Amino acid sequence: MRPDLTATRQALLKGQQQALQVAEACLDMAQSAACQHVFRQITPDSFRKEATQTPAARPLAGLAVSVKDLFDVQGQITAAGSTILENQPPASQDAVAIARLRAAGAGFIGRTHMVEFAFSGVGINPHHGTPAAWDARTNSRAGSTPGAYAPGGSSSGAAVSVATGAAFIGLGSDTGGSIRIPAALNGIVGFKNTARRVPTHGAVPLSTTLDTVCAMTRSARDAVLAHEILSARKVAISTRPLSSYRLAVAKNLMLDDMDSTVTRAFERSLKNLRAAGAQIEEIDLPELLDLAPMMATGGFSPAESYAWHRHLLTQHADQYDPRVAHRIGRGAHMSAHDYIHLLQARKDWMDRMDKQLQRFDAVLSPTTPITAPLISSVAPGAERDAEFFRVNALLLRNPSAINVLDGCAISLPCHAPGELPVGLMAWHGAMHDDTILQLSLLLEPWLQTQ
Repeated sequence: MRPDLTATRQALLKGQQQALQVAEACLDMAQSAACQHVFRQITPDSFRKEATQTPAARPLAGLAVSVKDLFDVQGQITAAGSTILENQPPASQDAVAIARLRAAGAGFIGRTHMVEFAFSGVGINPHHGTPAAWDARTNSRAGSTPGAYAPGGSSSGAAVSVATGAAFIGLGSDTGGSIRIPAALNGIVGFKNTARRVPTHGAVPLSTTLDTVCAMTRSARDAVLAHEILSARKVAISTRPLSSYRLAVAKNLMLDDMDSTVTRAFERSLKNLRAAGAQIEEIDLPELLDLAPMMATGGFSPAESYAWHRHLLTQHADQYDPRVAHRIGRGAHMSAHDYIHLLQARKDWMDRMDKQLQRFDAVLSPTTPITAPLISSVAPGAERDAEFFRVNALLLRNPSAINVLDGCAISLPCHAPGELPVGLMAWHGAMHDDTILQLSLLLEPWLQTQ
């Protein structure tokens, strides 16, 4: 895997590397075939200026940060992966997340493509093309078989920008897994913080209940740094050994329908962690089986996105990705009493989950039960819609549970060379962010199969 931001910043401080040299390497990668369909807009002149004029002592040292096309950057148009918003006026001010990254010395290399309006876990965009998944461990196309693999979504371009080395941090959002899914499918780290930790102001909404502003990085320690900047708070890092953590593996739902690669990687990871002294208990968590019935009317995302999109759909329905329009359209049929009942049911479910998890520091699960599908199998086309929606549901299933829980989670790569990328997810309920981040620093070395 390429050097992370922390190591590169240290090299700049010691004079072992030059800022312009690092910046040019990122720009070269961003403009290469590896990043085809990754960037909507690259800003080389302003990026070079930020990279070379930002002191290395600043937290981000002018190093490359990519921005999902969901966030307002002053002077740029926020299109949210669509063609509908491409002619909107440029943003008059930075989103809160952008302002915090800028204050920390980020070098903004460009805006990354995404699933239209962030509504899919697969990563397909029929308007701007779909970037191919990239394995950060081998610095090459994910997998050893022919064909391009889907990058995961909705933060597709952000993930590939980090995995290829074009960026050190990929700013994105996570409503049902949109950070953790592409992190898993590209062999990088994706941390979803408790939603309230980072303001969403200045980002196009999908679900005001579930939307989370967060980032992807090349390492767990970079995830800590990115979260500290985005949340404007310090993470409390303890000296607890791995053996002191109480870890669970939920047998219900999250281990269902795993493909052979995910099964092999997850079981190997648990074996390695147990050998390192981790105390892991397999538990029944039947509450997870209540999720599907609870979301039978569509869930929060269709209802809340329809409220935002209904006027645009009236005027521009033919310009939407049909798959995205279909999912948003489900929100038109949810009644007020269904929505209120969903709010109440979620609160009851969260209370029951909290009681089940209170004796554990974290739960371990596969981030997704399957590896990345071939782009050709889920590409735009009515004849592939059934496969697309099947894959989309599987990719979203595990990570979306943590969004409903209002929890926090990190996806760490756990695959071996020659395998398609696989993510191991450590998670818990709301406001356990520091514990999950501390734990990730301890888990990461034991997942790096050589």
